[in-house]
Amino acid sequence: MKKLQLHWQILIALFLGVIYGLFFPDYVKYIAWMGDIFLRALRMVIVPLILSSIISGVANIGTAENLGRLGLKTMSYYLVTSTIAILTGLFFVNLFQPGVGTDLGLVQEVEGLGIAKESFGQTLLNIVPLNIFDAFSSGKMLSIIFFAIIFGYFITRSGRSSRKTMTDFFNAVFEVMMKITMFIIRFTPLGVFGIMALQVSKSPDIIGLAKNMGLYMFTVILALAVHFIISLPLLTKFIGKVNPLKHFRAVTAPLLTAFSTSSSSATLPLTMQAVEENDGVSNKITSFTLPLGATINMDGTALYECVAAIFIAQAYGVELSFVQQILIVVTALFASIGAAGIPMAGLVMISVILTAVGLPLEGVGLILAVDRILDMFRTATNVWSDSCGAVIIAKSEGEILKVDNEKRGFKFPKFF
Repeated sequence: MKKLQLHWQILIALFLGVIYGLFFPDYVKYIAWMGDIFLRALRMVIVPLILSSIISGVANIGTAENLGRLGLKTMSYYLVTSTIAILTGLFFVNLFQPGVGTDLGLVQEVEGLGIAKESFGQTLLNIVPLNIFDAFSSGKMLSIIFFAIIFGYFITRSGRSSRKTMTDFFNAVFEVMMKITMFIIRFTPLGVFGIMALQVSKSPDIIGLAKNMGLYMFTVILALAVHFIISLPLLTKFIGKVNPLKHFRAVTAPLLTAFSTSSSSATLPLTMQAVEENDGVSNKITSFTLPLGATINMDGTALYECVAAIFIAQAYGVELSFVQQILIVVTALFASIGAAGIPMAGLVMISVILTAVGLPLEGVGLILAVDRILDMFRTATNVWSDSCGAVIIAKSEGEILKVDNEKRGFKFPKFF
């Protein structure tokens, strides 16, 4: 008998949790422990997973020489497009406010949890930890991410023997942490059942919550569409001097594969083949930019995480200040670097952001029901951004492509 796919299991668990919470509120305490254990298990893996993921990703860029001209171009593109994506999500979630107006009955429990009470400058200063082990134990995610990036970079600056040993070590740690994470994710349906039953039993406005979930999905998809249809094609056309429609036709197959599998890593071979054969980008460019992009360039995921975190804050009645929203933007940007290109990776990443800004992790239960659907859209956006980056960088290197508008693309400053 064919095993029911995880997203269907989650949807069934969500439905059963709602029914249980509505009709048996006095007995919720007997099953709420499943949600508690699931959330505790997620918290358990967050720090080691993020640490090993980012160190491994940065170290696998290769030697420090690979962080030269091509590396700087690639990283600059990824940072710019991810930032544009997050700001697009931030704009639409504040415009539509999908979580506002839903009474979860939990406002009192989460008041005052925001960590950005000091000035923005002080918040940035606190990114550099006084004691990294204290940051590990207290879950200061921005400090941990900052340390991981620095550590990974200086691995690339080490001698050959040390570099290989440390890279292999963190690759191995990351692989083990991913296996542990995927093991925990297998129990997501049970966790969702416990979380939703508890939330519904406390919430006096379940119909309003359902309506807001629909508006939340619309907000995410609209923001992704704007980034996919407007932002990235404009960069491709005016920076890369490449016809975005021709480029879209060239990478249709990997985009459809990404949409159906929700895995940018699984789509990588198809993406490389399409960009090389249909766009005419050299293997030198694709072999560097696309694998790196599948690991750290997560435009769609970063946008989704930003919208999801602010939606959860709105649903719980938490008003986020400008500083706290900027903190979400920064955390989403750096957390997307550690987002592995597999289905459900966004679950761990959103947990990182909620932890960073002090929002209730139980809010994850609100968005898991529709996560699989949104995962398809955001993965396609991730792959589209990677492919656009490859052609833009190829043109900046003087390559003549099959989808050219002009002979030369944007010339990066000489220090690149």
